[in-house]
Amino acid sequence: MLTLHGKVLKYGDNINTDLITPPQYLEKSLEVMAQHAMEGVDEQFTAKITPGGILVAGNNFGPGSSRETSPIALKLAGVGAIVAKFFARIFYRNAVNIGLPVLECSEVDKISDGDVLSINLQTGTIANITTGETYQATPLSEPVMDILSAGGLIPFLEKKYGRDIADGKNEAPHRY
Repeated sequence: MLTLHGKVLKYGDNINTDLITPPQYLEKSLEVMAQHAMEGVDEQFTAKITPGGILVAGNNFGPGSSRETSPIALKLAGVGAIVAKFFARIFYRNAVNIGLPVLECSEVDKISDGDVLSINLQTGTIANITTGETYQATPLSEPVMDILSAGGLIPFLEKKYGRDIADGKNEAPHRY
């Protein structure tokens, strides 16, 4: 999973978790939440996103609630990666934990809705196939790459410590 390819859906600044996963769907299943992902910004988002599509946003993507349902809903809706100028830290961490690549790139203003991107997660290089331009995102660290490569934090821990870690039957050693 070093390189991702996808068509861009582009949005602006300050897209909070209530816009990503509207509160009226929080008591529903994850699949229902995914059907309504980004509804607070674009009611047609789930109809427009292609499998593996790349969501591009401006500054401050994901502020608000610390719930992990927002990145989960985006991933289940088909988002393959998110590129933004800046992420709210808790959203960034939740996205990594569920295996959704997130990259910070100061040059997102040069990317347009509908462009096709190729992203090298390890180097942070973003090639815009549509325009021929290349942008540099902050490269992902080795621990983040390990988690993403495993499909998220739980699969990473299961691989490292045993399949039963999620059930608490095989606890990881505590490190303080």
